[in-house]
Amino acid sequence: MVAPGARVLIRDEEWLVRRVDPASDGGELLLCDGVSDLVRGRSAQFLTRLEGRVDVLDPAQTRLVADDSSHFNASMLYIESVLRRNLPNDDRIRLGNRAVMNLVPYQLDPALQALQQPRQRILIADATGLGKTLEAGILATELIQRGRGNRILVITLKSMLTQFQKEFWSRFSIPLVRLDSTGLAAVRNRIPANHNPFNHYDRTIISIDTLKNNLEYRNYLENAWWDIIIIDECHNVAARAQESGLSRRARLARLLSTRSDSLILLSATPHDGSARSFASLMSLLDPTAISDPDDYTPEDFRDKGLVIRRFKKDICSQVEGDFRDRVTQVYRAQASTAEEAAFNALLDIPFTQGGKRQTGRQHELQRVGMQKGLFSSPAAALQSARNRIATLQNRDARTDDEDEEIAALQFFVQALERITPAEFSKYQRFVQLLRDVDYAWSPSNANDRLVVFSERIETIHWLSEHLQSDLKLKTDQVGVLHGGLTDTEQQALVERFGRKEDPIRVLLCSDVASEGLNLHYFSHRLVHFDLPWSLMVFQQRNGRIDRYGQTHQPLITYLLTETTVEKIRGDLRILEVLQQKDDRANRDLGDPSAFLNLHDPDLEAKKVGELMADGVSAIQIEHDMERAATQAIEGEGDWLLQLFNGADAKAASKPDPLSQIAQTSSLFPDDFAFAKTALEELGRVHPIAQWTSDDASRTLTLTAPLDLQQRLHQIPREARDPNDRYVLSGQIQRVADAIENARQAKREEESWSTVHYLWPQHPISEWLRDRVLTHFGRHTAPVLQSNALADDERAIVMMGLVPNRKGQPLLVDWKVAVLRGKQAVALEPFDEFCERIGLRAGRLPNPAKAIDTAPLQVDLRAAVATMQAHMQQRQQTFAEEMTTRLQETLANLKRMQERQIEQLELRLDKQGGLENLRQGKRAHRVGQIRKVFDEYEIWVRDSLQTEPHPHIQVLAAVCR
Repeated sequence: MVAPGARVLIRDEEWLVRRVDPASDGGELLLCDGVSDLVRGRSAQFLTRLEGRVDVLDPAQTRLVADDSSHFNASMLYIESVLRRNLPNDDRIRLGNRAVMNLVPYQLDPALQALQQPRQRILIADATGLGKTLEAGILATELIQRGRGNRILVITLKSMLTQFQKEFWSRFSIPLVRLDSTGLAAVRNRIPANHNPFNHYDRTIISIDTLKNNLEYRNYLENAWWDIIIIDECHNVAARAQESGLSRRARLARLLSTRSDSLILLSATPHDGSARSFASLMSLLDPTAISDPDDYTPEDFRDKGLVIRRFKKDICSQVEGDFRDRVTQVYRAQASTAEEAAFNALLDIPFTQGGKRQTGRQHELQRVGMQKGLFSSPAAALQSARNRIATLQNRDARTDDEDEEIAALQFFVQALERITPAEFSKYQRFVQLLRDVDYAWSPSNANDRLVVFSERIETIHWLSEHLQSDLKLKTDQVGVLHGGLTDTEQQALVERFGRKEDPIRVLLCSDVASEGLNLHYFSHRLVHFDLPWSLMVFQQRNGRIDRYGQTHQPLITYLLTETTVEKIRGDLRILEVLQQKDDRANRDLGDPSAFLNLHDPDLEAKKVGELMADGVSAIQIEHDMERAATQAIEGEGDWLLQLFNGADAKAASKPDPLSQIAQTSSLFPDDFAFAKTALEELGRVHPIAQWTSDDASRTLTLTAPLDLQQRLHQIPREARDPNDRYVLSGQIQRVADAIENARQAKREEESWSTVHYLWPQHPISEWLRDRVLTHFGRHTAPVLQSNALADDERAIVMMGLVPNRKGQPLLVDWKVAVLRGKQAVALEPFDEFCERIGLRAGRLPNPAKAIDTAPLQVDLRAAVATMQAHMQQRQQTFAEEMTTRLQETLANLKRMQERQIEQLELRLDKQGGLENLRQGKRAHRVGQIRKVFDEYEIWVRDSLQTEPHPHIQVLAAVCR
């Protein structure tokens, strides 16, 4: 077994193994960087079964060579590069906390929870606005640093592609190639027709609808593998309670769940209230967790660490000024005479079903459906009424009742047409509000933009037309965002709204914009022109501006119409109750779905319509909602509410997330010092790149040479400089300011920051690290000198690594073999040795004295043997721990498998039917269950079982 970090001989050339993956032929796939002269600077992949001979170089035969560089810079760089490439595979935070963000402790919890599990599969179900994308970026960073994140696939909504891509790149240096309609066409033009586009780039982002609507992608997906798959807004891929089978999205998600080790699901609304819906998400994360999707409890998966969910109220003590308490305002408008006439005309429509007029609930449901448009705007109601008239008139043989309905609908249309903008009371109140000096909104202020939501597209277009004329706005100052736009059109509009120099001042949105989009950069005002009929939509809409990173106090405005028509007044009052409950959820509960216990926007809207049709009073509805909320608070509701109504009860006993951040050893004061020293040392004889530096701002400016340009083809096209010139800064605030300035750029191509973050995860930092690792010759290690050693003292710096069967490092240990005279070799912790002799960059002067390396070569064999014995002991102890964990895991798997088969027998007995049919169903389902558990068992064994032979690497020798 070859371990990452090993030096190997393949085809008589020396290679550094960067990554090891299982190959389909039973061997391993080695991703290597060339070390020897002929292959230096090249990367290659080798199949061990195909190569036949792969020689792992014996560390005891490492050739020791004197380091003649100033302050032993070459040695410092080499040791540091190995340190950076081999992080311990533990459950501590190693790098993600250093991303370009204002870190808040709760954002580390998902990564900490996932890293404690055998494999990292988690649903991050935090409420809207808490920063799920950032939490996913932290976890992805930790996996990348552990060698488990080379290939990444992100699935999201088409409106979110660019936003997600920018967040991952600018804040975490994780490049995602956007495969939207434009990106896919570009990839197809670049690769042969029969090649898999998902294998062309290691890290990609694509919309769920693009995948589900293109059947040829299924074959591509089945033949591709990723280390990490992230599914954003994952409630869109859950099985729905009202659907008999799986949707295309759900089937696609099930396929994707089998194509990676790590799976990260993101959603603020992770289920629709049904056990089956939530079970479908849990089965994506762990197909062994739930035996019966219709009959299970939280205990089936609670201890697996599969879910984390917090609301704003749960983390408010941590965020201080990062979340501002929202202010809500309700403005009322008395219906005009024309509107009152339209309300009455609506109530007089004799709706028909099947050609006949029937009073009762169905009639009222039709009225409520028409009324929903009228509550939005006359324009929306006109569209609905005209569509209904066209439907009735196109029937071959209309009944008298249908003719009567058509006549009433036409009268209703006439009444609607008499509602001029001046007679549209809610609109006039809206315009009055925008002109009010106390409201203090001005189209001339680019820092104070307005987000307006309406459910109906007709209303949005009507508002766009009339606001421009009434507020003297130019065409480019009003944007309209709805689901009918293409993915690139949606992305471009959202980008415009976030640029300070763009003239846009008002963004009119349908509810397509209520999921995920960041609209808070220059907007703290949001207006509900019509009230949604779903509490979950209230939450989603308000979350566009009331979210982490909002620098102003969010101002939420609701527009309500008051009428003297009793029936209409009662129905409008129900919507007002919803608005009040949303405020209560924001203050006290966290989860607004506790009031209706439906967990699906469409089901909530349907329920509200039914309550209106049944004539239930607003007072009764409010009473029922409060009772449901009380049950949820007191734990009397169903278990899904108990699970998702705030933070887990165990959270109070968890350690402070900040205490789980590990300080990684380093020989350099910061990443700028490492990068600058690497460029100087690597270019001592021949410059490897044109570059300049600024110590004050910790900034490097570098023109990428050819081998680096090839690497940078994997970063987003918009982030690549046309002249291959890149600016990198180690100062987080400077990078954050550059991100903000770029977001405000006038043109889309300028909206990507030109100042990159200089930290270990940036591709340029990785390129420098890999160049340093191949800087020394074939199978060599440097020799340093230090007067801090005793006269007869020598030391050998070594790293020991124990991989699992997949080649992933499970155990990494750094030791220094210290030899004094003829005493036995003693192993000293690396950090203690560095502190003792001052082994730090720039602190160890190089006297440039001749060194006789022959005695050190003799010492090397004893040092390596001692290290091997030490690592063998550690491997055995570690393997025993892993074996215990493995046995417990396998025992749990066996119990779960038996339970699933037992549940299957009970269901089949309950269903009855012919014995031969039952036996056929049983055999088929038992085969499926065993296949799932067998595959999971293989994965567990490969992940938890260690290879018996530790890998030892000699990094340096130190003498006096």
